[in-house]
Amino acid sequence: MTETPIVEFFRLIRSTRPAKRAERAAAGYLPSRGLRYCDALTSATGFGYWVFPPLDIRLLWDGEHVFWSYGEDERWMPLSGTDSGAVQFPDYAAEFDASAPDALQGYSPPFLTALPEVGGVQMWTGLLARTRPGWSLSVRTPVNIPAIPGLVAWEGIIETDLWFGPLFTNFRLTKTDTTVHIRSQVPIIQVQPLPQLAYREETLSSFACSDVSDLSADDWDRLGKVLLPNPHPTIRQGEYAVMVRKRRLCPFDPSLLATAKPSEADQVTDEAAST
Repeated sequence: MTETPIVEFFRLIRSTRPAKRAERAAAGYLPSRGLRYCDALTSATGFGYWVFPPLDIRLLWDGEHVFWSYGEDERWMPLSGTDSGAVQFPDYAAEFDASAPDALQGYSPPFLTALPEVGGVQMWTGLLARTRPGWSLSVRTPVNIPAIPGLVAWEGIIETDLWFGPLFTNFRLTKTDTTVHIRSQVPIIQVQPLPQLAYREETLSSFACSDVSDLSADDWDRLGKVLLPNPHPTIRQGEYAVMVRKRRLCPFDPSLLATAKPSEADQVTDEAAST
């Protein structure tokens, strides 16, 4: 029996490029020194999946209304200020109805929607996404790839084990009377799988901010390994990368994400409660 993937994408608009693993080299945008030595940089860059727009489009905001165009026809069509404030992907509604059950006929997801916020736009990528129980998707701008000029995206976390719907992105146009180009060959968002335990309140509340006097002798020893000169500077450059890559070769128990080893104090409390 095939194991269910942690993340599964469904492509509804056929012209949409399939989601792909984000590249650790950021499609060539990372500097070669960072690519070679900085595992922190490449790990962040390659964490997740690139999702692409289904079509080359142009957007224009005049400070009040948003307009769009696509293809060779450069005429501007209104997006905001219309009855629905939304448009369908070109020629897609009939294609959706041909695949959807009767109850969903006529309900194809809109491609572009004008949001109530000033200059705000929602764009559907043409994909659906779902995750295994206990996993969510963080939707954000592509990591370490130059941003689209004139556009700022809102980021979010979707619990896609519960909510199964269109995978979209919300963004705000920031320049008036300036054409913003969105190209189908450049990722528009990066989605990253997150265990829901990672952002639960009890997880985020478990932190401390200590003073220098709280550092132990072992802490100082570990800090010294980073700060003190190394007789082999080339080894120091890649030392962290080698260390974490070796650790990734070790077997991983996914159950550790859902359980925590009880502390000695918890064990004493449990024993006292049972007597």
